[in-house]
Amino acid sequence: MVKVENYNLPDELYYWAKGYTWAKIESGDRVRVGITDFGQDQAGKDLHIRIRPKGSSVVQGKFFGTLESAKWVGPLESPVSGVIVDVNEEIKKPENRNLVKEDPYGRGWLAVIQPSNLERELKNLLQGEAAVKWLTEEIAKAKK
Repeated sequence: MVKVENYNLPDELYYWAKGYTWAKIESGDRVRVGITDFGQDQAGKDLHIRIRPKGSSVVQGKFFGTLESAKWVGPLESPVSGVIVDVNEEIKKPENRNLVKEDPYGRGWLAVIQPSNLERELKNLLQGEAAVKWLTEEIAKAKK
């Protein structure tokens, strides 16, 4: 795992830079998605997340849910196209509202998608040095 300033950036993930979301390719042709450490931090406190229900079709770069916080309301952009096959119900429970903040790459995941065009869409995602460069630039922008 790479750490860029205070933010974790796991090596095995792919990143949708425009929407601060990540994608983890899993066995069985599934992709687990969530919001990046930087993205959750920028959203602020008291996160409330709504994810489209199982069976919903999603498109890369389009919303698959919404994130509301004390200082921001906006769409969560899907890093891949496909169909939502699972939603993290744990993050909806009042006692677990901080899961996304505490563990954005683990227990704070948002949805699992069965991708429809993964091979082509991976080219639109960042990984490795490209992801580090992107996050470094985003941190610099946020400081201005």
